[in-house]
Amino acid sequence: MYQLPVLPDGRLEQRIKDYKPAYSPGEAVTEANRCLYCVDAPCVKACPTGIDIPNFIHKISTANVAGAARTILKENLLGTSCARVCPVEVLCVGACVYNAWGREPIAIGRLQRFATETAIASQGLAKLVTAKKAPTGKKVALVGAGPASVAAAGLLALEGHRAVIFEKKAVPGGLNTLGIAPYKQSANQALEEIRHVLALGDVELKAGVEVVAGAAGAGQASGESLLKDYDAVFLGLGLGPDSALGASGEQGAGVYGAVELIERIKVDPKLVLNGVKRAVVVGGGNTAIDIAHELKLLGVADVAMVYRRGEQDMSGYAHELTHARKHGVRLVEQRVVTAFTRGADGKLTGLTMARAENGKPVAGEPEALSCELVALAIGQATGTAVAKAFPGVQVEKGSVVVDPKTQRTGHPKVWSGGDCVNGGKEVVNAVQEAKLAVRDMLRALGGK
Repeated sequence: MYQLPVLPDGRLEQRIKDYKPAYSPGEAVTEANRCLYCVDAPCVKACPTGIDIPNFIHKISTANVAGAARTILKENLLGTSCARVCPVEVLCVGACVYNAWGREPIAIGRLQRFATETAIASQGLAKLVTAKKAPTGKKVALVGAGPASVAAAGLLALEGHRAVIFEKKAVPGGLNTLGIAPYKQSANQALEEIRHVLALGDVELKAGVEVVAGAAGAGQASGESLLKDYDAVFLGLGLGPDSALGASGEQGAGVYGAVELIERIKVDPKLVLNGVKRAVVVGGGNTAIDIAHELKLLGVADVAMVYRRGEQDMSGYAHELTHARKHGVRLVEQRVVTAFTRGADGKLTGLTMARAENGKPVAGEPEALSCELVALAIGQATGTAVAKAFPGVQVEKGSVVVDPKTQRTGHPKVWSGGDCVNGGKEVVNAVQEAKLAVRDMLRALGGK
């Protein structure tokens, strides 16, 4: 029987504190009592999974914590991790009516975390969700063990179908385990949520098994075999590796892809930052902000983000940048990295930059920036090569093409969701796409 990996101690992420710690029961009730329980609640409309937020908050105020958790999990099976990692400031909390009055909005994410963590810890997930239906004899293969596949697998199991997840890495969970900033969620917390989904029964996880297009070798399964052996397939492929700049001196020690570096901070006890006093993060998205913030929290004295446009053009959330700045991260705007500099021993010593206009370098004297570490957060390559194994599944601009109402691909037995479809949105979006896919899958498999 598969056992989830036990992560070793000594990982850098263990040095980073939770920046939104769990509420105590008294704190939760006090905050819940501030809610106005709006009839036409804007917070519900802002939630991609449509959780009945006023309802679950009211249940917390009456000490019905299990009922609050059931209300959440009914719409979002991964409600615990979403409570920690969702950008609530631009979703439910950002829509709270208190904002318009200049008052502190309800801390919906922290209340959701309190309800789900408390109830699951005492009762387990299985007692809080809809009772499992009788086995149907149908099997569904899910490719990739990210949040879309994990949520879909749990929902399928509750409907009586057997769900088998194939994951090429030894540590499952995708970016929910390996890519979330530790001050939001630790790798062990993400694995604990997967453990609860597996405990529902009829969910099997095959880690270290890669699904490939073409003939399968050791540690692999072919797409053709999945279509033959399973009644349906869900593609939760995620995204590919970090993109590179292609600048001179980029290859070598000291230059990392941001997603790769976050993963190592979370799970690799061998990673150390000894000797790193100055770090540069290239990019302006949420991943760039996350890794810059993490490096600062890990004690790097000077952390600069270099972005080719202005702050107003950044795709990263403003509240995340504000939080990072409070801890000392600085932003260098309108600059393009042109080369990396190294000493005679090959060690990274810094980089050179050119001024930029509209994201493009312009003529002028290059500028130097000293550093011992660079993290490139300029996007990720596509991870959809395996889609070729499924005839009729189309890929456009690096994303799997689906019907947005059903998440169905061009193959009648294949559905898809998560980052490989939406290009890299939030965990809560992946969960919602899994819900839509499972609903349509049930119709196709003869259920309701």
